[in-house]
Amino acid sequence: MAFNPADLPHPRDTFSLEGVEAADAAFLEALSRGRLHHAWLLTGPEGVGKASFAYRAARRLLGARPDPLYGPLGVSPHDPVSRQVSARSHPDLMVLERIGEDGKPRKVIPVDEARRLPEFFSKAPGSAPYRVAIIDAADDLNVNSANAVLKTLEEPPERGVLFLISHTPGGLLPTIRSRCRRLAIAPLDEARAAERTAAITGVSDEDAAALAHMARGAIGQALRLSASGALEADREAREILRALPGSDPAALLALADSFRGGEGMARFTQLFERLADQVHAMATRDAAEGRGEGLERWAEAWALLRRMPEEAEALNLDRADSLFTAVRELRRAAS
Repeated sequence: MAFNPADLPHPRDTFSLEGVEAADAAFLEALSRGRLHHAWLLTGPEGVGKASFAYRAARRLLGARPDPLYGPLGVSPHDPVSRQVSARSHPDLMVLERIGEDGKPRKVIPVDEARRLPEFFSKAPGSAPYRVAIIDAADDLNVNSANAVLKTLEEPPERGVLFLISHTPGGLLPTIRSRCRRLAIAPLDEARAAERTAAITGVSDEDAAALAHMARGAIGQALRLSASGALEADREAREILRALPGSDPAALLALADSFRGGEGMARFTQLFERLADQVHAMATRDAAEGRGEGLERWAEAWALLRRMPEEAEALNLDRADSLFTAVRELRRAAS
């Protein structure tokens, strides 16, 4: 049976987490020394476990008993606090996220929900040592909701802790970043990420290594890539680049035909992501080895590959035409 990411536990139900020993130690030191910052900005690539760490720390702050079987900051999934968090029924935990109550993703975290934070933190903890809020992810705040969060950060609550998850912290308001203690969650090394990917998905060691490399060690991202057809898209991208400065018209026509419909858009986006990634890796390698000729043309091709999926969707461009435009740009760069 094919691997389905939906079978993986939600971060609130994730208790074993690899590669967070340094983050565990930093948080526990602040807690034990009475220097717990009121706001923590959890940063790192998407898929490294930032949300899982936030729930991990939240359970401890909410009073769950430590369990060394799950690491320095870990607690047992059978602890009453853990059960409440998993059931989304803990009165001292608030979560802001893009997924609505109907289970459907929204474009942003609405400002009305962000404005609930001051009221939440104005109350004393009901059954726990702290009140805790998690924003997953702060990147999904629009200007109004970000300003609503900023109000809470400007007036730190007593016995309250806020975790902001961010994949791209550079895009956040500087005033938000400056009021948080940053804690980076690092990816696993690629070898370990490949082992975990193979164990979870059942793909071959070779494919697992490729997925871990694409994801740069972010295990969650590697699992999503596995389920989304990234391996096939990666092979197709390699064939296109291998044929340069020529091309295989029949293969390109067959590929363009696969871009029809809603699923076709996902394939289209995946292919362009893999092409862009491989072009970037190739150009970086050439520059490091002193082969700088033509790098400007490759940079232009890379930029086109990066923006094309978004433009195609926003402007309803023909995906087949977009593919042939991209291939022409790649051929020009390779000539």
